[in-house]
Amino acid sequence: MNQNFASDNTAGAAPEILEALAEAATGRAMPYGGDDWTARVERRLAEVFEADCAVFPVATGTAANTLGLSIITPPWGAIYCHEHAHIILDESSAPELFTGGARQIGLPGAVGKLDPETLARKLANSGQGDVHHVQPAVLALTQLTEWGTAYSPSEIAALTEVARHAGMRVQMDGARFANALVGLGCSPAEMTWKAGVDVLSFGATKNGCLAAEAVVVFDRGLAESLPFRRKRAAQLYSKMRFISAQLEAYLADDLWLRLAARANDTASLLADGLQALEGIELVAPVQGNEIFLRLSDAVAAGLAERGFIFYPWTFGGAGVYRLVTAFDSEVSEIEAFVAAARDLTGKRSQAS
Repeated sequence: MNQNFASDNTAGAAPEILEALAEAATGRAMPYGGDDWTARVERRLAEVFEADCAVFPVATGTAANTLGLSIITPPWGAIYCHEHAHIILDESSAPELFTGGARQIGLPGAVGKLDPETLARKLANSGQGDVHHVQPAVLALTQLTEWGTAYSPSEIAALTEVARHAGMRVQMDGARFANALVGLGCSPAEMTWKAGVDVLSFGATKNGCLAAEAVVVFDRGLAESLPFRRKRAAQLYSKMRFISAQLEAYLADDLWLRLAARANDTASLLADGLQALEGIELVAPVQGNEIFLRLSDAVAAGLAERGFIFYPWTFGGAGVYRLVTAFDSEVSEIEAFVAAARDLTGKRSQAS
C-alpha cells in the first residue's frame, strides 16, 4: 500500500502512457520533432484549446516555464507572480538564466492567489518608463496555485486586464492544469487564451506521464524565437517521438481528464475524512489534488511513525502540512490515512 502523500511527483506512470512508449519504440521516425507523433500532438492541442496555437514539447516543467517566459520577457523586465510561486522559489535561477536576467517580483495573496487590486497597486509604483527600474513585462499565474487553489476564468480575466493595462504579457504555469480544469468544470480555452493568457506551460508529468510537458503559445507571432531557444536549452530531443508519444496518449480519449479526476476525487475523500476529526483543520479550500491542514505535533509525528510521508508547509505557519494525491491513489490508501489520524487524534483527546 502506498503511504506517500508528499507529492504527485512520487507517482509512477499510467499504463496507457507506457503502452504508447512501447509502440513508439518500434520502427524508424524522423528526429528532432519531425516525427508523426509530434505533428499529431500539435494538432490535438490545437483542438483541445480551440486555437491555432504553437506547441513545443519539452521534458520538464522548469524548461516549459522558463522557455515560455523567455519569449515574452526582456532582460530588463520584471515578472510579477505570487510570492510562493514555483518559478520564484523552486526553479533556482533558471528563470533569470533563460530570460537573460529578468527579475521576479513576488506579491502576497491569500491561499496562493493574486488579486487585481494588489497587482494594480504594485504596478502603480513600479517605476514604469524609468530607466533606473526593471520594467513590468509579465504576469505569471500558477494553476493550480501552490496552495492547491484554482483561479476561475473570471478571476484570470480580471488579473490579465490589469496586466494588459500596463502593457504586460501573461504566462501560466500549468503543472497541475488538468486538476484545475476538472475542478472548475470549464474548457481549456476559457481558462487560458479567452481569459487573456498568452503562454501556457502544459503539465503532464505530475498526472501520469514519465517526463512530458509542452509550451503552448496562443499567439504564433510570439513563438518565432522559441525553436532556437528550445535548442539552446538542450530541450530539442533527437528522439522527440518519446516525449510526444506520451502527450498523444495523455490527450487521447480524455485520459488526462480522467487521471486528474481520480486524483481530485481521492483528495476530496481524504479532506472530508480528516476535517471530521477533532483537532484537524483545513487551512485552504480543496479545489484539486492538494490538501493543506493543521495538525498537532503529536499527530504529525504519529503519522510519520506509521510510515506516512507528507511535507510540512512552512508558508502556512506552525503545524501546517501538505498532502497530495495522484492519478493512482487508491481509496484504501485514503481510508488507511484517515483511520490512522482518527486513532491518533482520539488518543490525544483522551490524554488531554
